[in-house]
Amino acid sequence: MTGQGFVASMAALYRVGTQGDLCGPMLSALPVNGVAISTLGDPFGSETVCASDDAAARLDEIQLDLGEGPCWEALRTSSPVMEPDVQSATSDRWPLALGAMRETRLGAVFAFPMTVGPIDVGAVDLYNEHPGSLTPSAVRDATAMAGVVARNVLHRALLRSEHDGSPGDQDGGRYSRREVHQASGMIAAQTGAGAADALLLLRAFAHTAGRPVLDLAADVIARRVDFTDHDPSDT
Repeated sequence: MTGQGFVASMAALYRVGTQGDLCGPMLSALPVNGVAISTLGDPFGSETVCASDDAAARLDEIQLDLGEGPCWEALRTSSPVMEPDVQSATSDRWPLALGAMRETRLGAVFAFPMTVGPIDVGAVDLYNEHPGSLTPSAVRDATAMAGVVARNVLHRALLRSEHDGSPGDQDGGRYSRREVHQASGMIAAQTGAGAADALLLLRAFAHTAGRPVLDLAADVIARRVDFTDHDPSDT
């Protein structure tokens, strides 16, 4: 796979700046149908930075909503995670995410960690509609591109932190999860739970109701759902 196309895509990643599309160059260079890039956990929050299409955005959202999946494993282990056949796979590491991905009829998923020195930034997820493995050269290419993307995403996060005074999401962009953090704070106030437990409650009730976390968060903020007086999964 490594060749002129890879070189051109790497050059595009270096030129993309702090506002451009990071997913497009990876999609053009790698043998996959979809790409999603996300920050994960502290210190930058969990949110989608970019997605090549709505299907990739939804697959990324599944992992962010559930707090598990190949992207989380890749970052935790600092190693690529390969699942070439989602429909027949079994996993006790991320069973909920695997089940949700199966429902989308996903064929394969490959996750690559994004780290810069000792800093955990997030992960790049590559999706395919049909099962199949990546070739060793494609894995090398994806790993190299994820390294470039990691530095760009880190730079963007630091610029936002300097501008807003917080490394978390403040700009309300297309993939913003600011409402999730706001709703978690409201749930913490309603229930007396800590911040981490409030987020866990939000995720759990959204999963039980079969709803995206962002949708339930919007209802909490609009006070259509109140965790103090009824089960939000009934909403």
